[in-house]
Amino acid sequence: MRIWRKKPQEQSIGDGQVEEARPAAGVAVAEAATDVVHLLDDYEATPEEVAEVHKQTERAVERTRRGFFSRLGGIFERADFDDTLWDELEEVLISADAGLPTTSAVLAAVKTEVRDRGLKQSAQVREALREQLIAVLEAPRKQPPAWARAGAPSLLIILVVGVNGAGKTTSIAKMSHAFKRDGATVILGAADTFRAAATDQLKVWGDRIGVRVVAHQPGADPGAVVFDTLSAAESAAADFVIIDTAGRLHTKTNLMEELKKMDRIIKRNHPDGPHETLLVLDATTGQNGLMQAKTFAEAVGVTGIILAKLDGTAKGGIAFAIANELRIPVRFIGTGERMEDLAPFDAREFVDSLLA
Repeated sequence: MRIWRKKPQEQSIGDGQVEEARPAAGVAVAEAATDVVHLLDDYEATPEEVAEVHKQTERAVERTRRGFFSRLGGIFERADFDDTLWDELEEVLISADAGLPTTSAVLAAVKTEVRDRGLKQSAQVREALREQLIAVLEAPRKQPPAWARAGAPSLLIILVVGVNGAGKTTSIAKMSHAFKRDGATVILGAADTFRAAATDQLKVWGDRIGVRVVAHQPGADPGAVVFDTLSAAESAAADFVIIDTAGRLHTKTNLMEELKKMDRIIKRNHPDGPHETLLVLDATTGQNGLMQAKTFAEAVGVTGIILAKLDGTAKGGIAFAIANELRIPVRFIGTGERMEDLAPFDAREFVDSLLA
């Protein structure tokens, strides 16, 4: 689906008159559509775009749904429920990597609703569980991502962090492809200068999707790469700068200092930047991934999660643990290996796909 729409700009048309700029040909304008529905209040999307997200999300959670969550069907098949239902639900959620703290919180909330509303049937409990799971995922979403906000800056700066091997570079490529597909000009900064392979990989992806990559020699100052990337973006009137960073958790102090330096360089010319700091998390690592996320959240101001490789795990419940324990919203999910396989995260679609 379309995840970015260029905000109309005012343009002078002479004699002191001002006219709102018209969108480029082929760019959908949500306000003009008669069939617009809201997707998590972050995006205005047509029914066709929502259907696309539904299809991608279903594909991403298929292994989880067929694995641990498939047991929920049997649990809720019986008309009435007894206390054994709670033990079975707890086992399913923990087995799917939702984690004990999150599982306990979810089931406590469901039990309270069952008691307060006098629910008697399994189907009613299932709906209460659905609502609570959605609430957990939506709780951290205090505002839309920077690229979906009204009045977003003309140049959006995104820092991308994550451990080596999490799918960081591929996720950057997918995100760049999505923005470019929507008509944006994107410039990438290869600021992971400690690994020559990281720079080379980013260049390969840049060539494939047709976006410029600003890079220096291996071992160069990452801050210099950031400075040159911003300069290139300003000269090209780009819409997005996406900066790849080093992911070395074993040198947390150095990581923090590098990121602080990048932050200072960005703020010299863009005081409100970076506008997003996205952490790429490998969904297949489960609870280990959650520990990585906690470390990065402590080290830098993470504003959102890209949950990569979600289609490759039967333990997609890690999304609930991230939302509940870290209070960081999931922004995108990796739904496959193709360049198009990156979807905006929709809590309702995610939960409904799991419970289907």
